[in-house]
Formats: sequence, structure tokens, C-alpha cells
Amino acid sequence: MSADTQTTTKVVPTQSVDGAAIVVENFSKSYGAHRVVDHLQFQVQPGEVFALLGPNGAGKTTTVETLEGYRTPDVGTIRVLGLDPIRQARELKPRIGVMLQQDGLYPALTAREVLSLFAGYYEQPQAVDALLERVGLTSATKTRCRRLSGGQKRRLALAVALIGNPELVFLDEPTAGMDPQARQTTWEIVRELKRNGVTILLTTHLMDEAERLADRVAIIDHGQLIALDTPGNLTGGQNANIVRFVAPEGLDCTQLAALPTAKSAEEVRAGSYVIETDDIPALLVELTTWLREQKITLSELRVGHGSLEDLFLRLTGSEVRD
Repeated sequence: MSADTQTTTKVVPTQSVDGAAIVVENFSKSYGAHRVVDHLQFQVQPGEVFALLGPNGAGKTTTVETLEGYRTPDVGTIRVLGLDPIRQARELKPRIGVMLQQDGLYPALTAREVLSLFAGYYEQPQAVDALLERVGLTSATKTRCRRLSGGQKRRLALAVALIGNPELVFLDEPTAGMDPQARQTTWEIVRELKRNGVTILLTTHLMDEAERLADRVAIIDHGQLIALDTPGNLTGGQNANIVRFVAPEGLDCTQLAALPTAKSAEEVRAGSYVIETDDIPALLVELTTWLREQKITLSELRVGHGSLEDLFLRLTGSEVRD
């Protein structure tokens, strides 16, 4: 059937034997003497948006490439839609979509030609022109890939990942290089996929993206799982007990923590402070009084739970990694 006669259909999630769409069990991978992934374990449920986060070198890329069938685990079990990504690749590939961080598009082909090419690999692809419109590339359908902007290439890569109506989609840095409008469109596409029952594994360095889109977030560092929960539970979203403010860097956190209703105080990054308390109104009075006495001017003050970015930096450190 022609690639231009199919439309997006609601996916009935296919589960593995134990009910999970993705199973990572005791997974380890080394390159020479360097262990990149170290006994990693997690599961992704059908229809879930699952964000896998970590600093550079944490083992994210190796984990995702193994799930996609590009690498073999040294130790442990990997299952995607109940299948082994290596041994059962022929069965698995038509059921998943992959949006790579490096787009790898054919530079001499137009956007429409690229999407039509990939549509030909599937029995029931989406309509090419409708999908190009959905990702905001209608005006670029006849533009050769080499002339597309970085954001346009990312949108085309997203379309390539979705053209086969996949049950499960891997999105690697999906909004990198996109302008705010394209980013919002991509977020809505992710939400639409979730409504249609598609399972999504998302990797991103944008903490607000993970916080807004993901049902659950896993943070890995040095190849190990260090946090896994809903964004709200990870950041304490159920308890508004955090005061966050921006001021000159290097304030004495010992003095801040000594405020009568403060439980702890921390400079999470240069000039950004977090104070935990059980009495927000009282702490605000104490904090503003202390700042006035110290002749310190605030540039930002927020009340509520901490952010995912704050948690990420506390768990993984603030050093820049290659």
C-alpha cells in the first residue's frame, strides 16, 4: 500500500512475558578495562514515557544502543517488547522507531524523498505528507537535507522514527537545536504518542523536558542507577517545603542553615541556593531579614519543591564532563 494512504493508528501495547515493554536486568558493558555500565536494572511499562538521564559518560548511550540492538551486553538480560534485540532483530525492528542524536540523513535527497524511502520499509507506514506537516516541515518538503537547518534535520529525524507507526520509540535528544515553537510541537507529538499507547524512552540533557514529559525518570552515573521515580516524587513535588533563591555566589550556607526554621541550606550551583523548611512563611521572614542585614540583594525568589535540575546536580555533581 502507498506510503501516502496510511494514517496514524492507535497502538495496542505489546507486553513482554512479565508485562514490561523494556526489561534491563543486571546489565553490564565494558570497553577494555573500562566498565561503562555496571549491573544496571530497570523496566519500562507499556505506554510509559520513560526518561533516562545522566551526565556525559554515564552510560546512557551504551544502554540505549544495546536496547536498539547495536551492542551486545557483556552480562545481563535485555528485552524490548519481549524480544532479544540482537537475536530477534528481524522481528523487533519493524515495531520500533529510533531517533538518533546524529541524524545520518541522506544529504542529496529532499526531506520528502528521505521520508518516502523509509516509509517503503514498513507494511503500514504513516502518510508521508501528513507526517511532514505534523512535524512542521511542509515548507521544506523539496529542500535537500544538506540545506536543512539543524532544527529542521531534527524534525525530519523525528518523522523518520515515527513513519512506521512504531509501538516503541527511542528519542535521543529530540529537541536539540530546535527553536521554541518546534520544541513545543515536538512535546505535543510525544504527548500524542503516549495517548495512543506508544512506549517512549527519552534521553535528554534538558531537565525541564524530562520533568514535563516523563512519567518516570531514571538517573544513571558511572554506569549505575542512582535514582528512579516519578518527577514529582524525585523533586518532592508533593511537599512544598523548599525556598529557592538567586543571589551573589559564596553566601555562608552555615548561617542560612542556622535560621530558626531552616532544616538545611545548600548552594546547588554558583549563586543558586536551596533552603529546606517545614514552615515556609516563617522562613521567608527570617531569610529576607537576614539578607537585609547582610545588605544582599535577591535577583530571584521561588517557593515550592526543588527542580529536577537541582536534584540532578546534587546527585551527579556540577563538574563539566567530556
